[in-house]
Amino acid sequence: MVRLNRIYTRTGDDGTTGLATGARRPKYDLRIEAFGSVDETNACIGLARLHTGNDAALDAMLARIQNDLFDLGADLATPDDGKPLSYEPLRIVDAQVARLESEIDSLNAHLSPLRSFVLPGGSPAAAALHLARTVCRRAERQVAALAAREDEPVTPAVIRYLNRLSDFLFVAARYVNDKGAADVLWVPGQNR
Repeated sequence: MVRLNRIYTRTGDDGTTGLATGARRPKYDLRIEAFGSVDETNACIGLARLHTGNDAALDAMLARIQNDLFDLGADLATPDDGKPLSYEPLRIVDAQVARLESEIDSLNAHLSPLRSFVLPGGSPAAAALHLARTVCRRAERQVAALAAREDEPVTPAVIRYLNRLSDFLFVAARYVNDKGAADVLWVPGQNR
């Protein structure tokens, strides 16, 4: 259980951040950047939820995702470096990825096929979900770069989860845009 009695500790005043393992990393370290972008994705989803409150099912999906993103951040903050831990680390599992796929399919069943790329916008909820999607894509790129390094272990389901999450956020943005009817479509070369 997490217990935060003091918010400031001054331990980061030297430009480092602690991992769950106790190791310290520079604040510009790729792992720190990655779980920072995951946290930013979570904040964007929280903002989007302010505009999607009328749809209880979608709001419940987004609430579950926000909780999953804390799990994912904990996973990234506890790299499996082979050293024994005094606790079982929290890891993203394939069931979380499968749930996202199921929810994508459920929302997508209400949408007509795309005729063009979609511009972010249409409604405040859609714009906020598109923002969350782009931040999620950044997190995914950072995690993929981290996983490409031999000295930086990443749980494989983490990359799959982030990939599916950006897809979910795209479909959810279309869904809140009157099930795609209010999507703003890209018109190639429109302003030449």
